[in-house]
Amino acid sequence: MYNEEKFKFDIDNIRNDLAMEDMVITEQDITLLKRYANEEITMPEMINIIKNSAIGEKYE
Repeated sequence: MYNEEKFKFDIDNIRNDLAMEDMVITEQDITLLKRYANEEITMPEMINIIKNSAIGEKYE
């Protein structure tokens, strides 16, 4: 299990960094990162989900 407080801090920092580049992190993105942090999915699975979403598939 990950540290929720540290995770929120890290996400806030990432959001700020990406905002400078006019990029946005969605709630779906955060949910996906939480699943990875909770070891519900592996890095290759997460990458595959992201790749599939880039070609139009939805992820949960």
